[in-house]
Amino acid sequence: MNTKSKVAEILPKEVSEKVRQGKAQSIIDVREDEEVAQGKIPGAYHIPLGELENRLHEIDKDKEHFLV
Repeated sequence: MNTKSKVAEILPKEVSEKVRQGKAQSIIDVREDEEVAQGKIPGAYHIPLGELENRLHEIDKDKEHFLV
């Protein structure tokens, strides 16, 4: 299966604004467990970066995602 994806860099301030406006469909928090324990991003789905490749099946490919 050949899938193409578009990756763009976005500033934290811009993500925050999209969340505030209700335009952020999906936020995936790729920080490690210890970092998330210090403060979770409300509404974010947590997949540690080291596990992301093996857990791609959990991500809806029809949505725009913000990885933080």
